Amino acid sequence: MESIGVLLVAKVIPYLEQELNKRYNLFRIWDYPHISQLSTQHVTSIRAVVGRSNAGADSHLIDALPNLEIISSSSVGVDLIDINKCKEKGIRVTNTPDVLTDEVADLAIGLILTLLRKICESDRYVRSGNWKCGDYKLTTKFSGKTVGIVGLGRIGTAIAKRSEAFNCSICYYSRTQKQESKYKYYPSVVELASNCDILVVACPLTKETHHIINREVINALGPKGFLINIGRGKHVDEPELVSALLEGRLGGAGLDVFENEPHVPEELFRLENVVLLPHVGTGTVETRTVMADLVLGNLEAHFLGKPLLTPLV
Repeated sequence: MESIGVLLVAKVIPYLEQELNKRYNLFRIWDYPHISQLSTQHVTSIRAVVGRSNAGADSHLIDALPNLEIISSSSVGVDLIDINKCKEKGIRVTNTPDVLTDEVADLAIGLILTLLRKICESDRYVRSGNWKCGDYKLTTKFSGKTVGIVGLGRIGTAIAKRSEAFNCSICYYSRTQKQESKYKYYPSVVELASNCDILVVACPLTKETHHIINREVINALGPKGFLINIGRGKHVDEPELVSALLEGRLGGAGLDVFENEPHVPEELFRLENVVLLPHVGTGTVETRTVMADLVLGNLEAHFLGKPLLTPLV
């Protein structure tokens, strides 16, 4: 399949890039700042695009590749892919669900513990030598808290199960009530925030969920509440979050994602009640390798005329 052109639109782990390069005629988008810089021959040879959570394929890119057949994303979220355009043009889309669920859920629990028990700040307290001057201040217990989850899909459910191990009560919001779920359902995010101690954002990013965490929700969560976001940065109205933290209207936040990555509001850097991570929800060798294999498997299945492993479109 060496003659098949594949366009890589995001930095991926070396293993995936090397395997793509071995199997296909690989083009890297950063070598061509403008798609027009690709020769006509190369453009027409490209039949697949490979992306991830931070880079997909918009309508402009899709229209620029006349022979594009499949977009395979190394992520569960596909908000940066123009799905409607793909449906219109008959372009297949795959992602990497399930294989990253445990990793992201583990990180959510890690963020909660780190935030409430002030693990990062405690570490700095020891390193600075301040422990010699007295014990560190008391922190907040996680066990027994009420955890509200926005989006009870694969990842949200995995977070709920882990939280139950800490004797937490679970409640949730989703577009529709999950009849099979034993957890308490709230028909709005504001009601959910009003009735939980920790609010975890774990839903897909869509037009409906853009800024689903707004001023009203943040105020409902309140000065004793904590926000955890392992979804997408655009789920949260970031200026409202920053002002709530600065004004003490929110107890704290654990954030793995931001609105304009890799740019993070500098006001957050000096706050002790915030934990900031560089979008590493799936960032382990094991999980990224399995995700890479799924991308490769979907491409191989497509070009061999076999059923896709994880078809989205």
